[in-house]
Amino acid sequence: MKYEQLAKTIIERVGGKENVKSVVHCITRLRFKLKDESKAQTEALKEMDDVVTVMKSGGQYQVVIGNHVPDVYKEVVAVGGFADQSQQSGEEEKEEKGSLLSRFIDIIASIFTPILGVLAATGMIKGFTALFLAIGWLDASDGTYQILNIVGDSLFHFLPIFLGYTAMKKFGGSPFIGITIGAALVYPAVDTLMTGDPLYVLFAGTMFESPIYVTFLGIPVILMSYASSVIPVILATYFAAKIENWFKKVIPDVVKTFLVPFFTLLVIVPLTFMIIGPISTWAARIIGQGTVFVYDLSPVIAGLFIGSFWQVLVIFGLHWGLVPVVINNLSTFGADPVLTMMFAASFAQIGAVLGVYLKTTNKKLKSLSIPAFISGIFGVTEPAIYGITLPKKKPFIISCIAAGIGGGIIGFFGTQTYMIGGLGIFMIPSFIGPNGLDMTVWGALIAMVVAFVLGTVLTYLFGGVNKEETPLEKAERKTSETSVDSGVEEKNVNSEVEAKGEVISSPFVGQVLPLSDIKDDAFSTEALGKGVAVVPAEGKLVAPVSGMVSALFPTKHAIGITSDNGAELLIHVGMDTVQLQGKFFEALVKQGDRVEKGQLLIEFDIKGIQEAGYEISTPVVVTNPDHYNLMTTNEKEVKHGDSLITLIK
Repeated sequence: MKYEQLAKTIIERVGGKENVKSVVHCITRLRFKLKDESKAQTEALKEMDDVVTVMKSGGQYQVVIGNHVPDVYKEVVAVGGFADQSQQSGEEEKEEKGSLLSRFIDIIASIFTPILGVLAATGMIKGFTALFLAIGWLDASDGTYQILNIVGDSLFHFLPIFLGYTAMKKFGGSPFIGITIGAALVYPAVDTLMTGDPLYVLFAGTMFESPIYVTFLGIPVILMSYASSVIPVILATYFAAKIENWFKKVIPDVVKTFLVPFFTLLVIVPLTFMIIGPISTWAARIIGQGTVFVYDLSPVIAGLFIGSFWQVLVIFGLHWGLVPVVINNLSTFGADPVLTMMFAASFAQIGAVLGVYLKTTNKKLKSLSIPAFISGIFGVTEPAIYGITLPKKKPFIISCIAAGIGGGIIGFFGTQTYMIGGLGIFMIPSFIGPNGLDMTVWGALIAMVVAFVLGTVLTYLFGGVNKEETPLEKAERKTSETSVDSGVEEKNVNSEVEAKGEVISSPFVGQVLPLSDIKDDAFSTEALGKGVAVVPAEGKLVAPVSGMVSALFPTKHAIGITSDNGAELLIHVGMDTVQLQGKFFEALVKQGDRVEKGQLLIEFDIKGIQEAGYEISTPVVVTNPDHYNLMTTNEKEVKHGDSLITLIK
């Protein structure tokens, strides 16, 4: 019940239960599929204390929570009455719309996310077992080593069974049919069949040369080892879901329970062994050889590139596209260089966080840095990225540079990953290969230290941390720095403004209305702040104060500004105009920009908005009114620059 209220608020702000098609979670994020993303209150979600940020990527609406996301997910499922995707049986899903890349990322994320935790856990066991063997704590003939190695290797060896379940569920089939397909691929007798002399050889003299040991109904079967494979079972379950759903339509309901899986397996398993498996295995080898070829051209350049851009890929969810490549390389070659080259990114990120912590004078930022640093040590960098470095911009760029240098060092030493293991420091044992603790392992540790130190030092010196404080942060800091020891009160830099009052000028030319006349309860009841409304006569919104653009909605219909003296303003052009998705609006500034009083910020087409059926009455509200005594103009008509609201502390 701890996160019940948080869950209720999140559901409400993503558009309500009726707007949610499904929800899953990964390490730090709730991943919603929404019917209409425009109904979600993105900025309101971002402002919540328990939400790090909101991202839209891969066809998903992602609410970044942090390390406790599994607990929040449970409450979201319970409160919303949604299907628990970790327990849900397979049901046919409608094909997702969106770009080919978005659909591919969504498929990969849906298939691999459910098993990542246990895949990392077993990989860590195998990695530490290899470490203990390398330093002499265990002997290869010892029973303890053998049992631990079995535990560590079990999931990866039987990976097709696990992927059979998750992939079949994603493609809309029955997961237990997917499990059966995966089990057939790794059935022990398959390896036994590939012994002795072959009946004959197909494609002799080519890269596809294949000895034939058995036939099925007289048709040659190209047998291969599918242990730890990825692509064959994913393709097999894709076609299996199609076949199963066709049989569901033609087989009578009374016998569907056993005849649908009966005929589905009779068709798909032989088809997989004869066609799907070999073709997908050859494709996997080509992909693997391609990545190795690119890496071999210049390991250092490859490391620089992947290290530098890994965090960017994570932000947009594109790193999922590399997951099957990494696992494919591990199953095909026994090692992978791709995953290794991103290792330094976590430590570059927490180095930048430490630089921010040491440099900033803002107490809130310091308090946020500590948990972000700790979680980053273990490879969970979303709190650091979204809560600390990305909003500050320069620290994030510096972390990418440091990560790139670390990746280049890893490429120079030729470090590779030999198993899927943990993240952050738990990834280190994954680098121990057949040669034990050689220079490839030490190279990764050197890269880790270099990336961390560079991230810290460069952020401290060049991160511009305090320079990029918002005016409100500066005001808070200066207030906290006022002297109390001398017994003499220092004069606040804004004392004259406070005495005379801060004037909020009209951002529009138009007619003034009281907020109570607005047909939106959030504004008319002053729930979002106090102020007035203006009915614009011209489609131009100018800055009512000098300050920073604290928020600019993607649909450009609303803007938030923090004045140099700390007043927080929200200007919302029209009612429900978010539904226009930016049509009729053009923003001339972006979030984070410095603006001067009277500067043109947004242009909009009044006629177009009205013809689309929307009102143009525009609230201009102060969202932190508790700090002031607020006086509004008595004039009925205003023009740009006229006094609209006066704030007195």
